[in-house]
Amino acid sequence: MGNFIITFDAVVVTIALPTIGRDMGGGIAGLQWVADGYTLMFAALLLSSGSLSDRIGGRRAFGLGVALFSFASLTCGLAPSLAVLVAARIVQGTAAAVMMPSSLAMLRSAHSDHVRRGRAVAIWAAGGGLAAACAPILGGLMTLASWRLIFLVNVPVGLLTLAALTRVPPSARRPASFDWTGQISAIVSMAALTYGAIEAGASGTGQLRVAVPLVLAVIAALVFVLSQARGRHPMVPPVLYRNSTLRIAALVGFAFMVAFWGLPFVFTLYLQQERGLSPLATGAVFLPMMIVGGALTPLSARLVERIGYRAPIVCGLLVLAIGLLVLGMLAKSAPIWMLAATMVLVGLSGPLVMPTTTGALLNGVDGHVAGTASAVFHTSRQVGGTLAIAVFGALLADPATSRQGVRTSLTLAAVGAVLAAASALRLSAATPASRKTH
Repeated sequence: MGNFIITFDAVVVTIALPTIGRDMGGGIAGLQWVADGYTLMFAALLLSSGSLSDRIGGRRAFGLGVALFSFASLTCGLAPSLAVLVAARIVQGTAAAVMMPSSLAMLRSAHSDHVRRGRAVAIWAAGGGLAAACAPILGGLMTLASWRLIFLVNVPVGLLTLAALTRVPPSARRPASFDWTGQISAIVSMAALTYGAIEAGASGTGQLRVAVPLVLAVIAALVFVLSQARGRHPMVPPVLYRNSTLRIAALVGFAFMVAFWGLPFVFTLYLQQERGLSPLATGAVFLPMMIVGGALTPLSARLVERIGYRAPIVCGLLVLAIGLLVLGMLAKSAPIWMLAATMVLVGLSGPLVMPTTTGALLNGVDGHVAGTASAVFHTSRQVGGTLAIAVFGALLADPATSRQGVRTSLTLAAVGAVLAAASALRLSAATPASRKTH
């Protein structure tokens, strides 16, 4: 249920962006911040949230995150201005950052058996798959009445989640210090990079307001790296740097989210502004892709039990790349039904890549750092989504070249997917059962 509202809010807002823009103004840069305010804080705070989950216990951290997410959703739904909406989206992202690693830490502690844990992860992922599947149509329907409903619907789901959480036993805790230097430098680096990319589209790459944030982002990133290498209490323990499974999972998560969040953002603007579709019709275009992903996600665990982690991840990423390249070639003048059918390839990649990579990660790290490892993985995913919206939005900023911007954006995402597939070839081909026996 928690994964449902996190994913639902990430997907559904893209359908409503043009309507929000007409209602509140702000241009494409303002719409980018509505989307990226959420993903930016999600990415920047995930590492600290992993430590928080380990320190106070997964159940307590998860409950705090759900409560804050519900409050922020209510504020989004009642926002009187674009500035308030963006601020509330930032709070939503903060809450999502607390919820994600704590939910996976609870799953790991609840299931010591590798096979059962894999199936539990598939059920957890199905919550996100269901949200992704229903978000386009529900978002289109609600936007016809009011875009505010896409946020208000999270409130009752959040309350139900808190009620269900009372039946979960308390989670184990372990000492974990807070890394102020690492956390502040991470926020500054990600925020400056996002701002610079968005402003590059709005003002051009030669402006001082673009160059200064990008330089600041590089400096802050260097500070973060040094703090993790030399700090007394780094957010990312040195043992995780040496874990090849985590490094591969982080790259796969980054590349996948560049495509999976970048595609809806790009095509929502394209279909509504260039093709003149309504929010509901736009949601219908995405529906086959989302239904395929949602329906097949629960089956991913069974597939992994038979053939292992590596093959589904590599095949899924290659299918994703093919789908993106074909969409880029068809976008200019193809019939809408053809675009919807081609997007099914992107939907097919989701069940093959994400729950499988998550399972490989949880089985590849020690239990006492599961929360932090999960946070590193999901940080890479959110950074990918954040940069996709910032960079792809910049490519679409000029109406005269927006169609070429669509093709360039999808090509960049496809290249990233191929590189991630090459990296995933280094994963072990063992199945969860064989790992347990070993």
